[in-house]
Amino acid sequence: MSRSSPRQAGIPFIMITVLLDVLTFSLTIPVFPSLIRQFAVSEASAAWWMGAMIAAFSIMQFLFAPVLGALSDRFGRRKVILASIAGMAIDQLFMAFAPGLVWLLVGRMVAGLTAANVTAANAYIADISGPQDRAKNFGMMGAAFGVGFITGPALGGILAEVNLHLPFMMAAGLAGLNFLYGLLVLPESLAPANRRAFSLARANPVGSLRALAMHPAVLGLAASRTCMVLAMGVMQMVWVLYTTKRFGWSELDNGLSLAAVGLTTVLVQGVLIDRIVKKLGEPRTALLGISLESTAYIGYGAANSATAFAAFIPVHSMSGISSPAIQSIVARSVGADEQGSVQGAFASMQSLTFILAPLIGAELFEHFTAEGATIPIPGMPFYFGAAMLALAGLVAAWAMRRVPAPKHADPVTEAA
Repeated sequence: MSRSSPRQAGIPFIMITVLLDVLTFSLTIPVFPSLIRQFAVSEASAAWWMGAMIAAFSIMQFLFAPVLGALSDRFGRRKVILASIAGMAIDQLFMAFAPGLVWLLVGRMVAGLTAANVTAANAYIADISGPQDRAKNFGMMGAAFGVGFITGPALGGILAEVNLHLPFMMAAGLAGLNFLYGLLVLPESLAPANRRAFSLARANPVGSLRALAMHPAVLGLAASRTCMVLAMGVMQMVWVLYTTKRFGWSELDNGLSLAAVGLTTVLVQGVLIDRIVKKLGEPRTALLGISLESTAYIGYGAANSATAFAAFIPVHSMSGISSPAIQSIVARSVGADEQGSVQGAFASMQSLTFILAPLIGAELFEHFTAEGATIPIPGMPFYFGAAMLALAGLVAAWAMRRVPAPKHADPVTEAA
């Protein structure tokens, strides 16, 4: 296999894999509430089961992201990615015909496990990217994620009008095609010389965090990223509640506003990130993105009209430059035999944060907007997010001063 073949074949496939992963997940978002109501005995029961489905997915990602990452360090990225895609196809078909809520919950748990393959996908990008294009490639991954999350719910809603089970069948078909494509096209990216033995002590959430402690800069960036994800999760939780209460926005207004955030972020990550990193470098790009996001959150919270609120959407979208830059810095800070484990630790922390963020966002919104609130501040969830982002920026600045000097050698090695 030539040195160029992993890069040439791998990047398009990984982008397609991420896109289809997110499509597979997001296709069913409009369907689950209605499907659960078919089985539930009451609305209260349906709400409980819906919460259980959401929590189960995130908990399984939290538990298994380090496992899949460590397995990819041992057996290579290709096997882990293909196995998880095959599992995803089978699981979606299983959920299409699940006979009850318990079986549907089992299916969601398996879906969370297979979706943890993003750790191997990120490690694959780190394997095949040179220093000059690493941030761009991580940005393209973010763009693929955004496209999938924007188009998936819309397509799922259209299919659900025909049959509630059809989105699951479509998801299974897409995953099956993705598996066949990868089986024929995807080369391995991790050379046998760069693999290491699987260790259960490292392949769990606690063990993976301990392993990060060996790289203080990476641990600091993981902490920074956790603060960023917490802010984002709170924002996602309260967006519709806030705009509906403050500005009287309809479902269409909220849908269009969220689509605007998603589409412009895709543009930034897919097109602009490379130019910005080449101009500013990765550390400054990361800090600029965090600063822009914090500014946008303050603007959202302080906005006294719908127009003022919407004016901060472009600022928010430009903040999408931070995540690819941080991912790139992390990737060049650890060895090739650790990429999977490190990416797994990152994904595990983010999954746990996404479990906690909606609870925090809901509590802040209710406390500061309820009738008789001592200090009525509807924008408090956004201010909380801005504070978390300010903390993220400080931690990231500290961590990036401890990042090893970049190695200019091309990391792409011939893989068997």
